[in-house]
This record gives sequence, structure tokens and C-alpha cells, in this order.
Amino acid sequence: MAKRTTSRQLSGGTGSDSLGNALNAIRVSTELIEEELRPHLDTLLTIAQERKKGVAEQVVENSILPVLAQVLWRKNCLTLKATKLVAELAREPMVRERCFHSGISSALLSLLSSSDQELLLHTGRAIGRIGYDNTLQQEKLLRNGVVPRLASVLLRYPANEVLVGVCLLAFCSLADMGEEDGSSMVWERAGHAAQGEWVFRGMSRNAAGSLSSTVTVVRLHEWSTGQYMVTVEVLHRCSTVFWSAHNKFSSTVRWFPMPHLTGWPKFYKVVKYSAQGFPQNGSWTAKVFHTLL
Repeated sequence: MAKRTTSRQLSGGTGSDSLGNALNAIRVSTELIEEELRPHLDTLLTIAQERKKGVAEQVVENSILPVLAQVLWRKNCLTLKATKLVAELAREPMVRERCFHSGISSALLSLLSSSDQELLLHTGRAIGRIGYDNTLQQEKLLRNGVVPRLASVLLRYPANEVLVGVCLLAFCSLADMGEEDGSSMVWERAGHAAQGEWVFRGMSRNAAGSLSSTVTVVRLHEWSTGQYMVTVEVLHRCSTVFWSAHNKFSSTVRWFPMPHLTGWPKFYKVVKYSAQGFPQNGSWTAKVFHTLL
């Protein structure tokens, strides 16, 4: 019996044929020759960006993720394109669930040491989406050292606002407090932080351009060399002082002074990572996450 390579059809014959051809070519590629893979990765990326139903299922069924992991590890001319593709595919739960076992997650972590800011942007975006609403993937990423790597990227490129925002969204996802689409989040660096501490505040803008009624506060604290604590809070904006500060959002002072940030915690979670490894005894989850309701 011939092996079935696709079990779901996309609407539109041309799109379905293009996807099938691309999947077959990627799946059987053993040498990972750049010139041969590039057009098929382009095709798959274009289709993935269109968010057509059934693409994620066919990618998983055709064992494309392990091939993409190999491309990421190669760190060649196809790496950026493959990273963009993974970031798009990771929107789908079926893909997220298989990123660790396919080798995608570990390959992405290795890319966080790159100096290519565009590559870091798509890598951080992929990691944030993999961790979104998936406790198992969050724990595996944390266990494999994602926090210090993301922290290093954030601190190395503070002037790259888009990259900083992607790293902050990834922290939120790892704390199980992320948004499915964080593209509407507006992040600002908060003032008056202690030495070795960086505080960021983010709010979502709706379609009308107005800010949401909640604010997400991310605190990054390096409490020892290579050891970080990240706290993520979601607060309700409720005081007149806060709204007065909000009116200054577009002025030259582009943050709310933290003493004026009044509200109450909706949910609070701490992610703690030690560069010297996690405790071997007891529940790892209990030691890494501390939740206050």
C-alpha cells in the first residue's frame, strides 16, 4: 500500500497541489541542499502565513518538523527562513505540542546566542508561541535554560523595541500569562528600578486604538551572575493617579512612574532560573513557579 503523505485537503486545487509538492520535497530531503529546499520553504511559509485550515495537520503528518529542526541546527542561509516558518506554524496547538520531541525547541534555544537581530526576533517569537497555553512546553523550555538566554537578548539590544517586546511576550507565555496574539501590546520601560533590575509595562491597544483596562508588568532581576528572576503581573488600572499618568503616555517621558501604578494583582507568577541548575529533589514545578492568587 502506498504511503499516504497528506490526509487533509486545502480549499483550492492549486494551493493544495503546491502544499503537497512542497511537503513531499521537504520530507524526502536527506542532504538538506539549500538550493533545493529554498523554494519549497518559501511555498510552505507563504501558505502558513495565510493561516489556511489543515496546514498544521499536514506538516505534522509528513514529519516536516524534524527536518526543520535540522535546518535550524545547520545555521546556514536557510536558518532565518526556517525560523520564520516555525514561528508561523507554532501558532497552531498541534505543532506546539511536538516542538520539543521534534528537536525544534532545542534548536531555537541555540539560536538565541546569535548576533543577527532579525533572526533573534523570529526565534523569540517562535519560543513565545510554543510556550503559549502549553504548560508542558513551558516547563521543558525553562528546564533547558530559556530564561537566561532571553534575558541576555533583551539586555544586549535595549534599543530594538520590537525585539524587546518579543522577549517580554515570551516571558509572559512562559509564565502562562501570554496572549495568543501579542502584536497589539505596547511596551514601555519603567523608571526607578533598583540596580540589577529592569521593569517593563505593557498594555494592549484595541482596533479603535484605545488602551486596555489592564497593564502587564514584567520585572527582570539579575540576583547573581547568570541567575535571573522574572516576575509577571497583570494589574487592573483603577486610580485617577494612574489615568493622569496615562495622559502623559505620548510625552517625552515614556513610562508610568512605578509609585503611581496602583491597582490589584489579577494573577502573579514568578519564574526563577539558576544558571547552576535546578534542584534535583522534590517537585521541579513547585520550586520554579510560585503562584499567589
